[in-house]
Amino acid sequence: MSRPYKGYEIDGEKVPGVTTVLSRFKESGALMYWAWKQGTEGKDFRETKQAAADAGTLAHDMVEHDIYGQDFDLSGYADETVKKAAGAFNAYKEWKQQTNLTIAEAEVPLLSRIYRFGGTLDAILVQGKLALGDWKTSNGIYADYLLQLAAYQILWEENFPDRPIEGGFHLLRFSKANDDSDPTSFSHHYWSQLDVAKEQFLHLLAAYKLDKRIKSLV
Repeated sequence: MSRPYKGYEIDGEKVPGVTTVLSRFKESGALMYWAWKQGTEGKDFRETKQAAADAGTLAHDMVEHDIYGQDFDLSGYADETVKKAAGAFNAYKEWKQQTNLTIAEAEVPLLSRIYRFGGTLDAILVQGKLALGDWKTSNGIYADYLLQLAAYQILWEENFPDRPIEGGFHLLRFSKANDDSDPTSFSHHYWSQLDVAKEQFLHLLAAYKLDKRIKSLV
């Protein structure tokens, strides 16, 4: 997963990052519904959220370390948490072997001088083709994930015009409800092109900049 790079600047001027733009217009309805549902079941959503995040985040971190060829220390994690994360991790390893996944460029901070924003992305090789990838800990696939990948394409194309993205876009999702017996704890999603998402991100970027100008008037 690409980590936000703090301090994007162009010619001394601070510019927004991809995640900052998307966070401004993020849809929170699904999260609110989940919290409400937890309450109707007599559960404290803060406690269940943390328990789910522990297993989901562990699976995510295990995969991220594997992708970058780093060792991961499982000591300190509860056995039950490790067991729940193992299903997603094992499914990921099987997918990785089938697709010959490798990293072409890892956590690359890039700037767009044309549109004046920044982002930190991962370029991957899937079956020998250059692609953009991201990995999320989530119980669903949301539109802002596609917008994020499309924004990364804008950054990549501007900075590396001689290295086009020919392998599309790959999203690896790790469920927050990971269970070693749950086949949905890991899922892979692919799009050959995200032109409409690219268009929408540019509209949101423009709206973000206008929003800042409007707030400066009040």
